[in-house]
Amino acid sequence: MEERIVHKQLLKQYCEQIFLQRIATTQQAMDDAQAAANNESKSSVGDKYETGRAMSHMEKDMHARQLLAHRQDLLALQAVNVQVIYHVPVAGAFVRTATTGFFIGTGLGKQVINGETIFFLSPASPLAQQLMQKKAGDEFEFKGKNRITEIY
Repeated sequence: MEERIVHKQLLKQYCEQIFLQRIATTQQAMDDAQAAANNESKSSVGDKYETGRAMSHMEKDMHARQLLAHRQDLLALQAVNVQVIYHVPVAGAFVRTATTGFFIGTGLGKQVINGETIFFLSPASPLAQQLMQKKAGDEFEFKGKNRITEIY
């Protein structure tokens, strides 16, 4: 039982690291766009200065929106409780089939961790919603028929 909780903790930490990397990368891109806007020098062409500056500000705004989304995703993930052994698929549960695993917590898609294929699902995703109506032994459609062998 303890190893199951540790497994889920490791999966959650894996996701947190991805979000922290995305936050750092997006913050750097936003800072670079701001620096580009600040360093845009006037030229004899006239409108080129304003156009370049406007483009840099648009890029910075786009990165700011991405940064906000990544931070919200991280906060939502941090609210997921993996300290409990669940018997039904809910946020924080791990669902295993014969061929793959599903971690319901955040939508990162298919990842291979230590040779194991795991699909990281947002609790709001259609597949997670489908799984949430199942229990161990039930079948569901995902790239063919799958049978839930274990939930924790």
